[in-house]
Amino acid sequence: MEPLQRITAPTVDVLTALLENDGPVWGLLVVKETGRPTGTVYPILERLEERGWVDSSWDDDPDHRGPRRRLYAFTPDGRAAAQDLRRSWVRTERPSRATGATGPARATRVGTVVTA
Repeated sequence: MEPLQRITAPTVDVLTALLENDGPVWGLLVVKETGRPTGTVYPILERLEERGWVDSSWDDDPDHRGPRRRLYAFTPDGRAAAQDLRRSWVRTERPSRATGATGPARATRVGTVVTA
């Protein structure tokens, strides 16, 4: 397993979404849980797989209608590394700039002040 070169709040959000689910998680569920766009989440999942943090497979559920889903699950080393990494970050509510309403929790490095 290779270390991640750049750790960003979206990366921590994706890792957290994977950690909070037991077993394999399909990519669109990660998108929904993080509140991040697909153009952010899927490249992160791809980098995590390339570096050996997660494995992916196609969902072969015969009862599922619609397109096949790609499932992502941590490798044993990837799960341990993600848990260690997440300990150095905290989750905060970030207000929407447009409406002032709070959105999904997003990751912030410990000690960082988040302002709207």
